[in-house]
Amino acid sequence: MTRVLAPSGPLADPVERAREHRAWYFYDWANSAFVTTTATVLFGPYLTAVAETAACGEAGTTDDPCRGDLSVLGIPIAAGSVAAYTITFATILSAILLPIVGAIADRTSKKRHLMAGFAWTGSAAAAAMFFVAGANWQLGAGLLVVAAICLGSSMVVYDAILVQIADEDDRDRVSSRGWAFGYLGGGLLLALNLALVTLEPFGLSRSDTVRISLLSAGLWWAAWTIIPYRGIRDRPATGVEQVGGGATHRAFGQLRETLRHARGYPQTLLFLIAYMLYNDGVQTVISASSIYGNRELGLGEDILIIAILIVQFVAFGGALALGRLADRFGAKNVVMSSLVLWTVVVAAAFFLPVEQVVPFLVLAVAIGFVLGGSQALSRSLFSLLVPKGKEAEYFSLYQAAERGTSWFGTLAFGLAFQLTHSYRWSVVVLVVFFIAGMILLSRVDLKAGIVAAGNRVPRSVERYR
Repeated sequence: MTRVLAPSGPLADPVERAREHRAWYFYDWANSAFVTTTATVLFGPYLTAVAETAACGEAGTTDDPCRGDLSVLGIPIAAGSVAAYTITFATILSAILLPIVGAIADRTSKKRHLMAGFAWTGSAAAAAMFFVAGANWQLGAGLLVVAAICLGSSMVVYDAILVQIADEDDRDRVSSRGWAFGYLGGGLLLALNLALVTLEPFGLSRSDTVRISLLSAGLWWAAWTIIPYRGIRDRPATGVEQVGGGATHRAFGQLRETLRHARGYPQTLLFLIAYMLYNDGVQTVISASSIYGNRELGLGEDILIIAILIVQFVAFGGALALGRLADRFGAKNVVMSSLVLWTVVVAAAFFLPVEQVVPFLVLAVAIGFVLGGSQALSRSLFSLLVPKGKEAEYFSLYQAAERGTSWFGTLAFGLAFQLTHSYRWSVVVLVVFFIAGMILLSRVDLKAGIVAAGNRVPRSVERYR
């Protein structure tokens, strides 16, 4: 049977178009559970505790920290830096692999199949984290690498689909709603896991409840991915020259072409470099906040989950609010303002007192407000700068900055701890990333970049450059 493809671009029927947008939102809902429950809250401290058990015989505490090292290929590694270094390795590997994924995705009309395949592989690795226990930190590190690479790969395809289902004037709204919906879904599962970790029902230990929570995030990711898989329409691949050879050979060939000709889009590259810098700070704050709260401030997992819940639900409203502000003041101006707030928030984190819950939660509110909007609007801004027909390839570079090349921040965080044995200095070095990204973003000529990419300049950009 011949497969019927939808026409290129957004569907003409507004009802069908809105239905496809809602299906697309559900992938943010699906994967955000893993990002919040596993990557942000529970797995960093849990993997650190497992690594400390391997190095010191038991997990360290605020009063009695583990100072032991692990040996990786003969190199001494501080147990407290294992989680940060694992994320660094995963992001470097992603930087190599994601552009290849993008090149393949642009050549296929089955983007939803490719997205779902990566999602279900990543969710299997996430669910398997249930089996990480004792001193087996190597299994945990390996599963985290697989899940992170699959998440980034699926997001390459997911972001490219945004260009197919929403026109230029709609993308700020659609992208913001996707992020908002994701924060709501991630927050819902996290709330259920908060109850589990806090109550420890049925005689379960804290370790058991954490492992069950990790399992739930993997299952959630897998189950909700069914909705976008079934609800998004297939469209023909466009604007990609078909050359000889197998799919992988063609992908590498197209990747070389993309990197060679990307110099013809200087504003796109400038935005990407700016995003890489300030997103390094954002991603490191997300991945390291639970380690900072647990190991430096002496806060328990229940407080960390409450803080991330606050971030999730405030970010839901923040993403929608900043999306509306973007229509009024321009997305670039709103992102610039959010980076000023990010700088203030990270600097304030250095001064948080030990074992004081209220200041930590106040900071969580501030992070939540700027988090969703800055990410959602960055995605929609970049979509305007992508040359037609190369959406997935360019979004692979974007995801390399999102989750692939955002290793400078985690590396700086890990090295600062290695040198000072204090997570406070690890946090304060992140201010540099926000300031540098803000300076470069201010130099991006958005209208010139959109025109050079062959896209239509949306009304909000015409009004506020």
